[in-house]
Amino acid sequence: MGPGDAVDGRVFHVKLPGHDAMARRADELVVPTRVMLPRRVALGPARQVAKRLLMALLVLAATVLIVWLDRGGYNDNADGSVDLLDAVYYATVTLSTTGYGDITPYSDGARLINVVLVTPLRVLFLIILVGTTLEVLTERTREDFRLKRWRSNLRDHTVVVGFGTKGRSAIMTLCATGLRKDQIVIVDPASKVIEAANAEGFTGVLGDATRSDVLLRAELQKARQVIIATQRDDTAVLVALTARQLNRGAKIVAAVREEENAPLLRQSGADAVITSASAAGRLLGLSVLSPSAGTVMEDLIQQGSGLDLVERPVIKAEVGKGVRETEDLVVSVLRGHRLLGYDDPAASPLQLTDRVITIVRKSPSSTSVPHNPMPPRP
Repeated sequence: MGPGDAVDGRVFHVKLPGHDAMARRADELVVPTRVMLPRRVALGPARQVAKRLLMALLVLAATVLIVWLDRGGYNDNADGSVDLLDAVYYATVTLSTTGYGDITPYSDGARLINVVLVTPLRVLFLIILVGTTLEVLTERTREDFRLKRWRSNLRDHTVVVGFGTKGRSAIMTLCATGLRKDQIVIVDPASKVIEAANAEGFTGVLGDATRSDVLLRAELQKARQVIIATQRDDTAVLVALTARQLNRGAKIVAAVREEENAPLLRQSGADAVITSASAAGRLLGLSVLSPSAGTVMEDLIQQGSGLDLVERPVIKAEVGKGVRETEDLVVSVLRGHRLLGYDDPAASPLQLTDRVITIVRKSPSSTSVPHNPMPPRP
């Protein structure tokens, strides 16, 4: 969508920011689409080689021991007897499948042991030697299995479009409130960004989020909430339109740079729109007027420490009370689709179906949404 494009018969004009390097690169290149799961921690190349070499030596030692213990059942064409050096020689040429035939098992017991023990050890030795090749061949199978299991288990997750400063900050807030990393899927057109997300333990989908097939790879149709933190406003509008078409019930929150693009984003399906430039400007102005007030506001929007702004349902003990009579510091009441201020006469008394937005203090030992009450409002 560009400036002056039509949606549902209506013409919208999107104000675009200046040139954006990442967005321009995403437009110029055809981005391959794929899901990248967080990789498990693997041993270094030197340790992997040392581990395989040790396993091969153990198999060789076990074969030498078997032949040495049953040396009476073997015949050496040179002198007729088998000593320790002959046992090592026979084990080496047998495991490598060379088999010159100068030392052979002639007794029934030795031949049985060759069938039951030496042959499996030979196969195991060969598997160890070609382990690197087998690992490459089986890596795709293991990755496909992990991907299928991930898709089948993923439900009510959060899709974050864009892993820049805004996207990272949103994820940090979600994780501070108790959301697990495996319940977050990141979509971004830059492979290095997805690799960075994988390194931090998040699942990433490489591709253009304005395309429905990319969002379907992120299982957006099963998501509970979508965060749009793209670099460009027109991209955010297209992502919101596509996401709302794929999932009618998900909560969609988006960020825009220009305030005049916020109404367009709401019409595109976003439930909440944050104007990043205006929000930062208001916080700057507040900090100029009162640095302490700016610090408090910064503390409120930073979840997990100090004061937290929390939305929760009304408990039975609070039903029928006024907002000033609750133990928590209530700042707003959500009743249906109406948001009532604490000083609104209609906010009291509280109803069982209400949700309240409160300020609570984060406990240092708490790892989830804080529940410590603040002093009641005077």
